Amino acid sequence: MLEVFPEAGIQEPIRASALAEAEMRLGRSLPAELKQLLLESNGVTGRAHVDTVWTVDQIVERNLVFWSDESFTQLYMSFDAFLFFGDNGGGDQFAFVQKPERADVFVWEHESDSRRWVARDLRDYLGRSLRTGGDDWYQQW
Repeated sequence: MLEVFPEAGIQEPIRASALAEAEMRLGRSLPAELKQLLLESNGVTGRAHVDTVWTVDQIVERNLVFWSDESFTQLYMSFDAFLFFGDNGGGDQFAFVQKPERADVFVWEHESDSRRWVARDLRDYLGRSLRTGGDDWYQQW
């Protein structure tokens, strides 16, 4: 990945046992593409140090909050179908839809509670988000 996106921040890989523990804590499986990436780099930072892909600990903690925080149910539509894995640094979050399971990546825009398609899979998401210069790359089309 560094050859294609030299400015991307790559982390130490995660152990398979840590992925299994994360899935147990979440009560659901991580998408295969995301697991493979985490086995190569436990998180990816883009330009301007944006958390393009969170660490496995961030994935677990943030999703548990999204799924269970009572104040969110008062403000937003349900997040149960989503598995969040990254953000733009300004509050918008990126997620896979898991109910029904699909490879596409969606953005949840926190100010409007809108959810829309931004990439066909994790590879496409990484290409789009790391190739452009800004943290609002998904708003440019």
